[in-house]
Amino acid sequence: MTTPDASRCDIRDCGQPAQQDAPLPLCTRHLLEAYEWVARDVGVADVLPSPCLVCGSRLGVRYPSGWICGVCEWRLGEAPDAEVEVARVDVVYYLRYRDRIKIGTTVNPRQRFAALLFDEVLAFERGGRPLEQRRHSEFAAHRAPGTEWFEIHDELLAHVERLRAGVDDPWQLYARWVSEALDR
Repeated sequence: MTTPDASRCDIRDCGQPAQQDAPLPLCTRHLLEAYEWVARDVGVADVLPSPCLVCGSRLGVRYPSGWICGVCEWRLGEAPDAEVEVARVDVVYYLRYRDRIKIGTTVNPRQRFAALLFDEVLAFERGGRPLEQRRHSEFAAHRAPGTEWFEIHDELLAHVERLRAGVDDPWQLYARWVSEALDR
């Protein structure tokens, strides 16, 4: 019995050079065929072409038959049923613009942020107007008079860091909250 030459594709009669760092001795063409075959069943994680209509997430899974949201598993392109109630998730948000941080509240961050000038979404915190007012009181010493903007200072930065602990992207956290609300 002869041992197959690891430098050549292991598929019968292929004879093309195998990819040196591949886990199997296959040529590029056969590796791509194997990938496509596996992707049919398990899908490929990717960024959705447009936000999910149900939860707003951009994380998706692409199948040959179409996309599903990676958070709430809604099929991209399908309109939500009329009886599906839009999930309401009140959040307190923290936005940075230059050397200030805005603390505000909304139930629709994407729509609200479209009307604001900011450099970065720092964090979200579940809660509505009462929580927002508590945060305004907590950081009142650094508040720009008559606004929801605060000077950047150590206490506020520490609070934002606690909210961001274990969260790579605040939008993913928000999408998870919306998905959980839909599940109820």
